[in-house]
Amino acid sequence: MPAYRTAVFDLDGTLLDTLEDLHLSTNAALAAHGMPTHTIDDVRRFVGNGIKLLIHRAVPANTTKAEEDAVFEAFCEHYAAHCEDHTGPYPGIRNLLAHLRKAGMPLAVVSNKGDFAVQELIARQFPGAFDAVLGENEAAGIRRKPWPDMVHVALERMGASKDGLVYIGDSEVDIQTAANVDCPCVSCSWGFRSVEQLLEAGATTIVDTPEELERILLGNAPMPSDQTLA
Repeated sequence: MPAYRTAVFDLDGTLLDTLEDLHLSTNAALAAHGMPTHTIDDVRRFVGNGIKLLIHRAVPANTTKAEEDAVFEAFCEHYAAHCEDHTGPYPGIRNLLAHLRKAGMPLAVVSNKGDFAVQELIARQFPGAFDAVLGENEAAGIRRKPWPDMVHVALERMGASKDGLVYIGDSEVDIQTAANVDCPCVSCSWGFRSVEQLLEAGATTIVDTPEELERILLGNAPMPSDQTLA
């Protein structure tokens, strides 16, 4: 039997390496409006709280709301056309998901990325792997992470309870989301934050590879009360 009954995953930096495409779309939108562009490390720091906040962080401080909205629309248009140019699963992720499915574990994805991009990326990169997939959809009254709403909706769609739930992510937003849901969190060191940043954010369990994550989720390794580094 799996150590956990249900697993909910973050997307960017956890399942998919999306950073280069996010960087390119951010800079394309900024350049289209004559604004300074950013390095990939800048964009790495900006991501995690959804596209609108990514753009808010990327535009100059004196940008008007109308200008920021225009950059946001330009980003969405560019990213919709280029979200898979350089994006793919981290090594070992597809095997991890296949093994979890074989073990009968319900799986979900919740992401602050726009729902249009989340649905497309999951359908193409992981067809049939997930029982519930949610991107940002605050217009429907589902607050984005770190509010617990998205996880609660995912559980409802899967017909699963919070008992035996574990949340997997790569950032401080994910750690806070799990805390707000009141469930265990496993943090992935291969994503958009360093181990030091994860520890500073309160991470209690850190894994360095999908194989290590699999051992924890399926009960082949204990989930410790403090962080482990492979």
